[in-house]
Amino acid sequence: MSEQTIIFFLLICIALLIGVILYQQFAFRSGIQTKLRKISGKLKEITDTDSDERVMVFTENKELMELAAQINRLLENHLKVKADYRRAEIASKKMLSNISHDIKTPMTVILGYLEIMRINGKSTDELLGKIEQKAENVMELINQFFTLAKLESGDMAMELSKIDICEICRESILDFYEILTSNDFQVDIDVPELFIYIQGNKDAVQRILFNLVSNVVRYGADGKYLGVFLRADEKSVYIDVTDKGKGIDKQFANSVFDRLFTLEDSRNRNIQGNGLGLTIAKNLALQLGGDITLESTPYEKTTFTVRFKRMSY
Repeated sequence: MSEQTIIFFLLICIALLIGVILYQQFAFRSGIQTKLRKISGKLKEITDTDSDERVMVFTENKELMELAAQINRLLENHLKVKADYRRAEIASKKMLSNISHDIKTPMTVILGYLEIMRINGKSTDELLGKIEQKAENVMELINQFFTLAKLESGDMAMELSKIDICEICRESILDFYEILTSNDFQVDIDVPELFIYIQGNKDAVQRILFNLVSNVVRYGADGKYLGVFLRADEKSVYIDVTDKGKGIDKQFANSVFDRLFTLEDSRNRNIQGNGLGLTIAKNLALQLGGDITLESTPYEKTTFTVRFKRMSY
């Protein structure tokens, strides 16, 4: 075989090899393009129909697999946002319904008393006292609603300072002394006789404790028990507010901090609850860098635990 023939043969082999490589690259790119078109089409179908499907791609190409995984993460986030929006929409409708109920009821009573006064042509201290009480109930509901609205919008500025949480606990319990004794409550208090400091806002902490103790008086009164226990470790301070009343079933445990959530018997006129106290307390605790949690065994022990960040001396 001549040298020219060998060179010619080698050139043919090289040309064939280049052709194979180019074909493989073309086929590879064509395959990727096909899969990309399928992914794009499926994504369009999912968004157009608002379905809960995911993008599926069968390939060994790592980049395509990663692309599909990221698209599915976005779809999952979209579903979560959609579900959160639906829950918020339902909660808003329920909130408006409850607000309407809670304002309409005392206003109906006020109008009724005013009608009696108009018919009789005179007023009495008893009727005026009842009207005043109902009007105060309406104003309290409105004030609490606006407080919560400001908290949730981040429009409530709170000045933070170094405060003694033990002293605030003792003051908060004394505020309820007459109510607790007149209702024959057994009161257990375990607050250390020393200084334990948190970085907080005194008014906000007092409001949190007021709302929690009020919750015991309103909903845990059948247990005739209030326990307030303060404990601390190196990083946190915990305040347990405990009662032995009817408690809260597990199915409602995650809802008690929702706006205007109330159990059925809280609509009892003798209880006077409006479902905003715990929500406000929770929001205040979060703004102070803490939290409130709940553990409840009906008619045995129901405890709301407030956690704050502890400060060094």
